[in-house]
Amino acid sequence: MNAPDHYNIRDIVSYLAELFASQGDQEYLGEQVTMATHMLQAAMFAEQQDGSDAEIAAALLHDVGHFVNDIDAGVAEHGQDAYHEVAGAEFLARFFPAEVVEPVRQHVASKRYLCAVDPAYFDKLSPAPVHTLNLQGGPMTDDEVTVFERNPHLDACIRVRKWDEAGKDPALPHPDFEHYRSLLESLILRR
Repeated sequence: MNAPDHYNIRDIVSYLAELFASQGDQEYLGEQVTMATHMLQAAMFAEQQDGSDAEIAAALLHDVGHFVNDIDAGVAEHGQDAYHEVAGAEFLARFFPAEVVEPVRQHVASKRYLCAVDPAYFDKLSPAPVHTLNLQGGPMTDDEVTVFERNPHLDACIRVRKWDEAGKDPALPHPDFEHYRSLLESLILRR
C-alpha cells in the first residue's frame, strides 16, 4: 500500500495503521520490544502524562521514518546513521501540522541536546541509543545547544524524547494503534 498523494483523512490513517501492522514487528534496534510496541508505549506515556493531542501523535509516530525511509535501518550496525527522523518528518509534513512534525524531526536532536545539558540523562540510555548517539553526532556542542534552545517546539521535543526512551518494556501492556485513530484523524491537515 503506497501513501496516497491525494487523500482523505481515513486514507492516511489507514496507511499508517498498515505500516504498523506490516512493519511494526521489526526489532527495535537491539531492544527487547518491537518497533510498534516501542512507538505505542511512547504514545501511551504521552497520554498518561497529559500530553497534548499533537504530542501524543508525535510520540506515536516518532519512529515512522524507519518504515518509510529509503535508507536501510540496518546501516547503524555498519556505523552509519539512517536519518530516520528526517524521513519520518518529511513524510508526516504532507499530512500533519508542525506541532506533530517538529518533535518527530527533532527527536534525535533532542537526545543529543539532553545528553549535553543533563549528564544524568546519558546514564539512563540503554546501549542502542548510546550507539546511535555516536552515529548522530554525539552530545551537542555549546553552540548547538544555544541554537536548539531557540526551537519554538522545544518543550514538546523534549517531552517526546523522554517518552521515546520510556517505551522499551516488553512486559508493559499498551493500547493498539486503533486507540489513536480518532486522535490522528483530528490532527490531519485539511486540504
